[in-house]
Amino acid sequence: MYKHVACLVRKDDMTHEEFTDYWKNQHSPLAKDIEGVVRYHTVYPNDPENSEFDGLAELYFETLDDLHEALGSEGSRDYDPTREVAAAAREDVNNFLAIDERPRFIGEEKVWKDEVDGDTDGLYKHSAFLVRKDGMTHEEFRDYWENNHSPLAKDIEGVVRYQTVYPTDPENAEFDGVAELYFETIEDLHEALGSEGSRDYDPTREVAAAAREDVDNFLAVEKRPRFIGREVVQKDEVDAEGY
Repeated sequence: MYKHVACLVRKDDMTHEEFTDYWKNQHSPLAKDIEGVVRYHTVYPNDPENSEFDGLAELYFETLDDLHEALGSEGSRDYDPTREVAAAAREDVNNFLAIDERPRFIGEEKVWKDEVDGDTDGLYKHSAFLVRKDGMTHEEFRDYWENNHSPLAKDIEGVVRYQTVYPTDPENAEFDGVAELYFETIEDLHEALGSEGSRDYDPTREVAAAAREDVDNFLAVEKRPRFIGREVVQKDEVDAEGY
């Protein structure tokens, strides 16, 4: 499954509350019907004042061609779609988003652990936008992440779903990957991965502490944005087996 993740930043003249109201009630009903979209998530920050972004919008497509036609390709934070609903959605983002400040990521998702049968609606989610250490190639980074870190991270205490998103075009991607960890409660998330307002954390649980120590082997932690929020599934035409 191919996925477009947009890290949303509101326009300068909007409050977070005004942004959320517009996004939820005006834009999302349009975005979920973009041609080719089979699943659409919105993630609202648990602590907006300390969050690095105003929200996350995640659109899933069956094929990379469908994604590119609707939302453009890597290498640009802007795009110019030709499909009707996609074009209307692109025009509408000017009403509430600071496009030039909004990172985005296009990748292919891999699920490592799923104790919720694909039902992520209402779960608390930690999204880490990964930046590799200086001196590593993307290929070296991915090899370490996939073969050393992810087998550890999926067993962090409290994690009920763990997935990774690999860039389809690493040379033009804004990040080296995205790691997404889901929890049933915000308390479990905070205990394992810290709270908003910091890109670092100091967990006390055994596996979480080992995972935190391990990230120094392949991540530039200070350059890695992260986002903590609650996920809402706005559209889902893919059953759990589709993952």
